[in-house]
Amino acid sequence: MATTEECRGALDTLSDNLARADDDGVRSAAALDRSLSCHITDLDITFTGRLADGRIDVRDLHDGPPRERAEIRLAMTGDDLVAMVDGELNFARAWASGRVRLEAGFRDLIRLRKLL
Repeated sequence: MATTEECRGALDTLSDNLARADDDGVRSAAALDRSLSCHITDLDITFTGRLADGRIDVRDLHDGPPRERAEIRLAMTGDDLVAMVDGELNFARAWASGRVRLEAGFRDLIRLRKLL
């Protein structure tokens, strides 16, 4: 089972990957300015922050599910987060199978699909 530190590191790596993206579609999708939460279900912790300027800015960590409804909401196990960032788990397949939950407004989902 992934640790809190490994999950935080995976989010930082994902942020770095988004910032370095060469693809215009990925840069456009990552350029959203939205509140973000990532609930790590097996650890029962939630990282909160913002997706802004092509980066994920993690601002807080607390126990339990998200306290407020973020504009972009993710939920998954820590192992799945680490595996996705490491390229070992395909996000679209994990989302389609229910291993990963992504909730956002319709327009945001359309833009975020470029990140998948």
